[in-house]
Amino acid sequence: MITEVPGVRVGHWTDESARTGCTVVLLPAGCVASGEVRGGAPGTREWALLDPRRTVDRIDAVVLTGGSAFGLAACDGVVRWCEERGIGFATRAGPVPIVVGMVIYDLGVGDPSVRPGPAEGYAACEAAMAGSSAVGSGPVGAGCGATLAKWRDPVAARPGGLGSAVGRDGDVVVAALMVVNALGEPRTGPGDGPRVPGGAAAGAGVEATTVGVVVTNASLDKTGCLLVAESGHDGLARALDPVHTAADGDAIVAAATGPVVAPLATVRALGAWVVEQAVADAVRNA
Repeated sequence: MITEVPGVRVGHWTDESARTGCTVVLLPAGCVASGEVRGGAPGTREWALLDPRRTVDRIDAVVLTGGSAFGLAACDGVVRWCEERGIGFATRAGPVPIVVGMVIYDLGVGDPSVRPGPAEGYAACEAAMAGSSAVGSGPVGAGCGATLAKWRDPVAARPGGLGSAVGRDGDVVVAALMVVNALGEPRTGPGDGPRVPGGAAAGAGVEATTVGVVVTNASLDKTGCLLVAESGHDGLARALDPVHTAADGDAIVAAATGPVVAPLATVRALGAWVVEQAVADAVRNA
């Protein structure tokens, strides 16, 4: 579970009737992060500051949410929750919470008029806990309305969901939390393929996206985090096919809490593996 990285807490808000929700990953103070988008249709907030060339080198929370672009409003509630607790990037006028958000499109599976907003983001923060019971899997939080296997035909979609996994090498811990709402699906064997999206699934009109967070207790700078995010996408490509299509908004944030000193190659290898396993966990519990 992603909460096996010390200091990481996870909370959800879920509307089972409307089939949508949001998930908040609260990170310890001073957490360094970067990220990468490889899908053609991302929905993100505060993504530009993750670039290693940008000034801010830390984030306070990551929001994974349904509701498409509307769902990014959930980040406002997370910002308010952090502000009330004095959490954020130090400025002369006080701390400014740094909250990165990523959305999936789930408006077509439940009630499209219900989307996570500020109150729901705040509620997810209030529900956030450490420990394995905080995470869950399958149709919970941002995974509530997730679907996959739309590459042949959108009407053939089946439930996706939320999944988590953890890997270790000595003192190094790397964990992932993924929301699988993909055009593709896992392969069933060596004879399964090639998969070429056809018909209605061939264009960007099919709404899909897999988003997630990789967190490690290793000490990395922003460039190192970017490389871990890239490796996370390698794991995503091992887990799903097709992947990173024009219809997918695939995006991964990689965050490092420190203080364990570890080879970057070790963290990257574990990062790819935990993303692959987290996707499998989501599909298994869908």
